[in-house]
Amino acid sequence: MKIAVVIPYFQRQPGILARALRSVAAQTADAQLDVIVVDDESPVPASEEVAQLSAQLPDGGRAQVRVVRQKNGGPAAARNTGLDHVTADTEFVAFLDSDDTWQPFHLADALRALAAGYDFYFTDFFQLNQAVSAFQRAGRIDPARHALLPGERHLHVYQADMQSQILGGNVIGTPTVAYRFGSFRTLRFRPEFVYAGEDYLFWLDLSRMTDRIAFSSAQAVVCGEGVNVFAGSGWGTEKSLIRLHYEMKYKKAIARLYPLTERQVKENREAVLALRRSFVADVLHRMAHRKPFLDVLWKQSRIDLRSVLYFVPLAIRLVLRREGNA
Repeated sequence: MKIAVVIPYFQRQPGILARALRSVAAQTADAQLDVIVVDDESPVPASEEVAQLSAQLPDGGRAQVRVVRQKNGGPAAARNTGLDHVTADTEFVAFLDSDDTWQPFHLADALRALAAGYDFYFTDFFQLNQAVSAFQRAGRIDPARHALLPGERHLHVYQADMQSQILGGNVIGTPTVAYRFGSFRTLRFRPEFVYAGEDYLFWLDLSRMTDRIAFSSAQAVVCGEGVNVFAGSGWGTEKSLIRLHYEMKYKKAIARLYPLTERQVKENREAVLALRRSFVADVLHRMAHRKPFLDVLWKQSRIDLRSVLYFVPLAIRLVLRREGNA
């Protein structure tokens, strides 16, 4: 079996990618690994990290690491570049972020599920600085409600509505996913969603193309600390306004791209309204502290004109609410 491992790479500290690659080298899967690291104009070049790990790759020629360089375009564009470089004889692809690591059994589990005829695989994992797994924290997936694959202890057939799961509180981490690339060679991430939603949209697109989905209840991935598009993007920070813009762009796209149930339409509208209010509040904060906002405000007007048209009434409402709570 041959599986490509696609790793988008942009880091400011050395050693992070090397740690991820060591976890790839430690995989117990009996497969040929084609590791594609996409250097997204990283301040710390990927080639330096890869050179340190060349001696630690599995013996017997089972793995190779390739570095592909591109102009900075964000994680979705980097993953697409990686997919563009997957060889014609490769049937499966797994994703790994450069600041995350796999447990040694991850690819072995994924390949057993894919070899059993499933097209889309994901697993439970530990988010950054968490001791409780993502499945347990979110309460969105109860493995006991999904049948085990024959002869398996923690590999399950996904037996629920994937669109509802993703839209209602997605717990699919990108570095946990492997899929049958050979059947979906043209599927790509949407690079225009730089700061939010590009991975969710990929899962939605894939799950609309196949219902052969399996997952593992084992915690096979650990998320580490590195450059993250959401890091430092809390309310009032320099990144917060652009994050809100892309979250709005994602929510608006959901209503346009997919047939939604009545409940999903209602929940999506409520989310858009909440984001609109947060966007206005953030702009007011920037105005009060003389921070720039016009560039993002113009971009916002192109995807949600109401954010601009409703700016004055929403701003007045927010100010009155604050005064009423004072």
